[in-house]
Amino acid sequence: MPYLTDSRLANLAARRIHQSFLIYRNQFMSITHRAKEQFETRNWVGQRQDAIARLDLYKAIINPLVEEICDLLDERLHEKIIWASMKAVYSSYIEDSQDCEIAETFFNSITRRIFDTIGVDPQIEFVDTDFVILPPPEKMLYRTYSAQNNLAEVITRMLADVNWTAGFEDVTLDSWRVAQHIEQHLLERGLPRLPGRIEMLRTVFYRGMGAYLVGRMVAGGRAIPLVLSLLHEERGIAVDAVLLDENSVSILFSFARSYFHVVVERPYDLIQFLRTLMPRKRTAELYISIGYNKHGKTALYRDFLYYLAHSEDQFRISRGQRGMVMIVFDLPGYDMVFKVIKDHFARPKRTTAVQVKEKYAWVFRQDRAGRLIDAQSFEHLEISRHRFSEELLAELEEHAQQAVSIGKETVIIHHCYIERKVVPLDIYLREAEHDTAVEAVYEYGQTIKDLAYSNVFTGDMLLKNFGVTRHGRVVFYDYDELCPLQSCNFRRIPTSYHDDDELSDGPWFPVAENDIFPEEFARFVGLTPALRKAFTAVHGDLFDTDFWQSAQQNIAANNYLHVYPYRPEQRLHG
Repeated sequence: MPYLTDSRLANLAARRIHQSFLIYRNQFMSITHRAKEQFETRNWVGQRQDAIARLDLYKAIINPLVEEICDLLDERLHEKIIWASMKAVYSSYIEDSQDCEIAETFFNSITRRIFDTIGVDPQIEFVDTDFVILPPPEKMLYRTYSAQNNLAEVITRMLADVNWTAGFEDVTLDSWRVAQHIEQHLLERGLPRLPGRIEMLRTVFYRGMGAYLVGRMVAGGRAIPLVLSLLHEERGIAVDAVLLDENSVSILFSFARSYFHVVVERPYDLIQFLRTLMPRKRTAELYISIGYNKHGKTALYRDFLYYLAHSEDQFRISRGQRGMVMIVFDLPGYDMVFKVIKDHFARPKRTTAVQVKEKYAWVFRQDRAGRLIDAQSFEHLEISRHRFSEELLAELEEHAQQAVSIGKETVIIHHCYIERKVVPLDIYLREAEHDTAVEAVYEYGQTIKDLAYSNVFTGDMLLKNFGVTRHGRVVFYDYDELCPLQSCNFRRIPTSYHDDDELSDGPWFPVAENDIFPEEFARFVGLTPALRKAFTAVHGDLFDTDFWQSAQQNIAANNYLHVYPYRPEQRLHG
């Protein structure tokens, strides 16, 4: 290639990055579009394959593009004046784009890979967006229904507007049930029996075996969430649940769930609508929930910088038992935790830092079933030293020198995971009233089961590895012992024929590395006698090999069980 001027080189590189972004966007939308057909045809295996393919797509586009840009720029790869020109040219390419904020993050992914920038550099990356995104006409985003007469007929019309090729099992009955549920909900809150109008998003949210119609209704001057959950069983499509409060919708969009497949031309508009239903959920989590996890990470970083600029509290070691693999710390006023991998792991841990990162990558591609916290990986964070407590600095200095550099003025975190703050389950059970603790224990067992149904074995079932969200849901966050359920060999403890066998320090029978003995689980849960009794009454089957082998058989037959993202009493068909 003949020698190119800096200007020409910047133009070529910017155009190539933009072309790659268009390829990414088109392939992302192509996969997302297939969700409707997968739901209509009940192709749950295909849906799972599409979910993984879409998760893998970003790296599949970015990795070869980084190599191409490196080859193109060659010895001028790190000349920031060229990158500043590239950024300006790229910005002109995306100024009329429907998803310019996603496009900006795509550009940042290239610069961060090439420069390993410590902190941020506004010269070569989009620290804040270059664009002001104006809202579109509302009628383009959602359909409006007048609901002042026969509410059941309105629900029927709403369901018909989705235009699925598959039929309903009994749409008239479902519509009547939904209408009754809505009317009762409104009356219990002293509102008019019928909403004045209903506004439903035109696009359908698909995830796993479920489809969700998302909207809101206006009654008595108040906006109330309205989400219909639908399942496609052998007899046809049916409305399984109706969600009418912020907490229920927030759980549906939880940070512990897999991402929705939802077709939307302008993600920004959809996010703004969803925020009217869930005002306490940060924008970053909503972008992540619809599959734009990289931009969600960008939004989370901006949120974090804003908090640092408008607060004075210090990072501290998080509540709970100290981990053998991670140092976990947080800011008292911020609802996220930061986790760095230790330089060395205490026995009996035999894993490595590389393997820990692989576990997090595995979780990212896994159906999290509402039980595994979504973690965002960050590199080269630069934070003022005075924002760290002396106790935490000493801990980082002693155990995390590879992950953290501590200077006189700043602390550079070379790699960490950021995830939502929850209350460790062992602490929660000690501090909660008995009835509340019993509910958490039921949730604890259900968490283990929900993950098993999704081909995940937690490995370490100690209470300290689980947490409780603000909604009272139990989630799992210690990933270094996770493995596919299918890789485990669940066995019963053999019968002992010698009196001395059961008194020995170790097993008297051969044990392979992947052998698991459910009968032993009761020894590790660490519950008080009263809570253990409550746990066993509901989840005693977890101590039986039959439960685990049955779950494995279902997975082997692609007979995945649906994990409901709402309470049993919210189901219309119970």
